[in-house]
Amino acid sequence: MRCVVLGATGYIGGRLVPELLAAGHEVRVVARSPEKLAEVPWRGEVEVVRGDVTEPSDMAAALAGSQVAYYLVHALHRSDFVQVDRDAAENVAAAARGAGLSRLIYLGGITPAEDEPLSEHLASRDEVGQILLDSGVPTVVLQAAVIIGSGSASFEMLRYLTERLPVMVTPRWVHNRVQPIAVRDVLHYLTRAAELPADVHRRFDIGGPDVLTYLEMMRGYAVVSGLPRRVVLPVPVLTPWLSAQWVNLVTPVPRSIGIPLIESLVHEVVRREHDIDAHIAPPAEGLLHYEQALELALTRIRDREVPTRWSDATWPTAPSDPLPTDPGWSGGTMYRDVRERRTDATPEQLWDVIEAIGGEHGWYSFPLAWSVRGWADRIAGGVGLRRGRRDPHELHVGEALDWWRVEAVERPRLLRLRAEMQLPGRAWLELAVEPDGDGARYRQRALFEPHGLAGQLYWRAVSPFHDIVFGGMARNITGAASAT
Repeated sequence: MRCVVLGATGYIGGRLVPELLAAGHEVRVVARSPEKLAEVPWRGEVEVVRGDVTEPSDMAAALAGSQVAYYLVHALHRSDFVQVDRDAAENVAAAARGAGLSRLIYLGGITPAEDEPLSEHLASRDEVGQILLDSGVPTVVLQAAVIIGSGSASFEMLRYLTERLPVMVTPRWVHNRVQPIAVRDVLHYLTRAAELPADVHRRFDIGGPDVLTYLEMMRGYAVVSGLPRRVVLPVPVLTPWLSAQWVNLVTPVPRSIGIPLIESLVHEVVRREHDIDAHIAPPAEGLLHYEQALELALTRIRDREVPTRWSDATWPTAPSDPLPTDPGWSGGTMYRDVRERRTDATPEQLWDVIEAIGGEHGWYSFPLAWSVRGWADRIAGGVGLRRGRRDPHELHVGEALDWWRVEAVERPRLLRLRAEMQLPGRAWLELAVEPDGDGARYRQRALFEPHGLAGQLYWRAVSPFHDIVFGGMARNITGAASAT
């Protein structure tokens, strides 16, 4: 079939596309920034279309000539996510109806009992599902609770809480029951939903074979990962908001994502039916148990085979526009801090150090300054430095790198990063390599486009520290290259 994937740059969408291709479908992917898909392994096998789900004309063009559309877009980490998701779902529903699609497929969340008030997050996902069901197009809404897979926000929250806190003070919701499901099994149901007959038009709860409390999930993680038994002390006064502040400090998951996730855990999210079995058979080897899903996720992390992560989604408050072209750009003030150094290392040795920057390798600069700035960003609601990197040695356009987004990789010549920290303006960092005789020349540019007076004052306030931060980075990167 001809399938359209809305949200292919996200965690689930990026994993679904190769599954659809393997099943023999033709795939069109829609992205606001197609450049983020430049280096995905399946890029040459799909049609890539630029489009925004909030623009009706974009959706009409994106869905034209197709049969099945997957709606995997969620504005979870925006403060206005409810309205944004509502508007986007209505646009897609209208475009699907106009294009004469034979099937809409949406991945939502399991909702608790009907008489229980929903969190804003769950209520929004429920509303999106209903908008698609009311579209006039045969629709399947798959509803899952916690998805266990390498790189998912739910998994990362569970992982870091358990690994970093041998003694945990927890809220009462850790005793609520949850029915987790492996991401492998979610992809199984999503892929096969494309082949359902037109008379299948409804919601389906999907879940793994185990029903656990969140406390049991944390203790199970400790067992599978070989950690000592965790001591858990429930405290009634810890509200979801306070819990999210704790998650923001301890895990890579920022507060804006942690709050909706935790508010969902206040409810018991257990499937109420498993009617999906009458339409889609489980995988041949059966649904993965919780411990098996954990083992698979941890194995993928150890083997550095994590195809997508929750952080692949662009941070909503960060600028998405690329670096204005130099020197032709003339739209206003652009501050620059430029450093150059020659090294006896070969261009290839210097590039290897540059491409491995960030994450566990750090930033080759004054660690305390980076750490303080990262904590300040987290407190302000930003991403901080904890997103790390997917692979310790190789970067790809569009992926997150600590508080940066990889904007350009031109091996072995240029790496450009766009800042996603909280800033009164837009910022980029360029690291470049040029051959120089029997060695190499390293060129580093930090660029900042200020917004208003706050941006001007910000640049002046941090400028005195640039020699320590950026000067140290240039010295240490070339020094590391020479030492290899």
